[in-house]
Amino acid sequence: MTYRWTDIQEIARDLAQTHQDVDPQYIRFTDLHRWVCALPQFSDDPKKSNEKILEAIQAAWMDEVE
Repeated sequence: MTYRWTDIQEIARDLAQTHQDVDPQYIRFTDLHRWVCALPQFSDDPKKSNEKILEAIQAAWMDEVE
């Protein structure tokens, strides 16, 4: 399965596993964007992200680690 920007929960789960030492509450969106694009399953256009999508990924990631 490949991820698109709309696969918020799946992306958040993978980020939580990949970056266990990171508190997602304090992540910069530039880092978040880079890390999402670096996920092996991610195949969407990096230019299609926006602040709303990154905020949703961040919130889902915070839920994953709680």
